[in-house]
Amino acid sequence: MKYPNLVSDLARHITLRQLQVFESVARNSSFTRASEELFLAQPTVSMQLKKLAGTIGLPLFEQIGIRIHLTEAGNEVYTICQEIFDNITNLEAKIADIKGVKCGHLRLAIITSSEYLVPHLLGQFGRLHPDVDFSLRVENREHILERLTGYEDDLCILGEPPPEFDVISYPFIPNPLVAMASCNHPLADVPNIPLKRFLDEPFIHREPGSGTRDAINRLLASKGLKTPAGHMEFASNEAIKQAVVAELGVSILSIHSLALEGTSGPIAILDVQGLPIHRYWYLVHPKNKKLSPVTLAFLEFVKMQGQKVANKFNEEMEIIRKTRMRKYKKSKDQ
Repeated sequence: MKYPNLVSDLARHITLRQLQVFESVARNSSFTRASEELFLAQPTVSMQLKKLAGTIGLPLFEQIGIRIHLTEAGNEVYTICQEIFDNITNLEAKIADIKGVKCGHLRLAIITSSEYLVPHLLGQFGRLHPDVDFSLRVENREHILERLTGYEDDLCILGEPPPEFDVISYPFIPNPLVAMASCNHPLADVPNIPLKRFLDEPFIHREPGSGTRDAINRLLASKGLKTPAGHMEFASNEAIKQAVVAELGVSILSIHSLALEGTSGPIAILDVQGLPIHRYWYLVHPKNKKLSPVTLAFLEFVKMQGQKVANKFNEEMEIIRKTRMRKYKKSKDQ
């Protein structure tokens, strides 16, 4: 039996390389960033897009001011591009499964407060599956949500599932937010500090769009309090910690952010009323996203083994918390 030719002219002339270049330009809204990401010269990027637009017969981008935007046709191509590359990733993983080898690529986007723990999970998972590669993006909540809606990652880690999106979420690790100050701060060894008294100190905030900042604002609103005037903003936990050590002010951060300092670090955990703020980290993905075998394996690992890794980590965090609070109380008694 002779089958009709089901391959269209479009399929004959479009290449995966052209789609890869187009997807990068569309996602980054920039020819320059796409060329850097793909290690291509900008003329090569422009040439690939020109060929793709010529094959389709419609412009894919339009320039408004200094920014480029997808046209209607460009939006359609971008949606199909994401499906194509997701299917290729799934195909690679399925073939690896058939061969009896658990390999592939896992793309994670995580909030900044989880960057201290997630490498521990990936280390354990990587030892079980040495042929799996990882891509890890560390962003604030606002940017993670943009990536989530754009289907850019296999899984995201957030401090709270977004109620406005149709997602599936798995709570897996406690993430308490604690009050911090320099070990030389007058409040470092004061018990049961009223929250309002704590806020009288210069306060160092995460930037707008941060999940930590949102959680703090909700706590203050529930107590009828406002963020103190003249507070400072920093875009990373590490910058805030350095500012705290430099005695620029106090802050509230994830206890996991103290992991690298151990029990003798220069930051004290304060005994403030209403704290810690009890939160969890969540693994999140869009409800209608088809998960690759590697992603499913990582989810299963987190459900079965992740808590053991987390428990060990949390035990260390609790030792840090108790040791620091005892240390500064003892120094005052002396």
